[in-house]
Amino acid sequence: MQKQPDFKFEFVALMAALMSLVALSIDALLPALPNIGDSLGVTNPSDNQLLITMIFLGLGVGQLIFGPLSDSFGRKNIVYLGFVVFVIASIICVTTKSFEMMIFGRILQGIGLSSPRTIAIAMVRDSYSGDYMAKVLSIIVAFFILVPTIAPAFGLFFLNIADWRAIFNVNLVIGILIVIWFWRRQPETLIKSKRTPFTVALFINGTKEFFKHKQAVAFTLVSGFITGSFMVYLSTSQQIFEKQYDLGEWFPYLFASTALAVGSSTFMNSRLVIRFGSFKIANTAAIAYALISLLYVIIFFQGNNPHIAVLLGFFLCQFFAVGLLFGNLRALAMEPLGHIAGIGAAINGFISTVMAVPIANYIGSFVDTSVLPLFIGFSFFGMLSVLTFVIVKRKVALAKN
Repeated sequence: MQKQPDFKFEFVALMAALMSLVALSIDALLPALPNIGDSLGVTNPSDNQLLITMIFLGLGVGQLIFGPLSDSFGRKNIVYLGFVVFVIASIICVTTKSFEMMIFGRILQGIGLSSPRTIAIAMVRDSYSGDYMAKVLSIIVAFFILVPTIAPAFGLFFLNIADWRAIFNVNLVIGILIVIWFWRRQPETLIKSKRTPFTVALFINGTKEFFKHKQAVAFTLVSGFITGSFMVYLSTSQQIFEKQYDLGEWFPYLFASTALAVGSSTFMNSRLVIRFGSFKIANTAAIAYALISLLYVIIFFQGNNPHIAVLLGFFLCQFFAVGLLFGNLRALAMEPLGHIAGIGAAINGFISTVMAVPIANYIGSFVDTSVLPLFIGFSFFGMLSVLTFVIVKRKVALAKN
């Protein structure tokens, strides 16, 4: 019987706050990318995309460290450890005069932030299971998505009254407040009797166990396809709206509208997932994700950018589908991994994120004078996602027979 404990609003809000540190560190910086590049002597504007994609590289690598450690030493202790790394990285970012050192600082920020991001998901898995877990994750992501809607305007505000370093400093203060809240109010979810003794073989055995579950592997790959193509938008959105459409002053509001599309569909998913199931909703959303982007490619195959209203219409539809994918894909991957939730969340996050970084860097290099390469990437990885769902369904049907 599926475990459905009482819904705890503060728990959901706190998990969303932990995850929001990642979104804030990424999206608040978007308006400042040209300023940072100019300050640090960047000559190629496309290199500024690295300030976004490289933090994802750190997020991927860090999860492999903190996930297994949390299975052995408890969830809360490892959140504190990750935050210490984030503090050190933030100091590097605000004091450096080198773009290369800034990239290092961003990778290190990602490593530190991977702790609250991964462990928030592991704590949800400690507490919930099945479609109810998908419901809770969807609500958490819906709260979490509120951050990208305001983060660019937040960053632009501090950019206008101070400089880009103020964005890092304020993010750090907010992080301290969230960690204090976490320390005071959140109980440990992994009791000592359920912890795995830490050994060198822990990661190896956990990895072997992860790859035994084909469902976990399949939906981790789909997460990588969707995250990678979505990351292209994150890293190029400022360039698209400011350079291609000359709408730099409107960027925070345009970005907020697309983030709201993700948030609204994620919230809708939390209302529907118990009724229809996470697999069915995610499968339908993957088909929509592929078809919407294919339609754009067919209509605008010559590469000319459409009117901004048309582009926003496609973005809103595309990202509405994304909102129906994120929480469900993570829940589907984590469902068979309750006995190794920490390392399971770590490997899931590592593979999907490390897949996403080269996807984003490669496609992003073509997003110069046209948005078309972005939608070609959406359609290609959308079709790969649909194909993965088809394979999973076929294997499930064969297993039943």
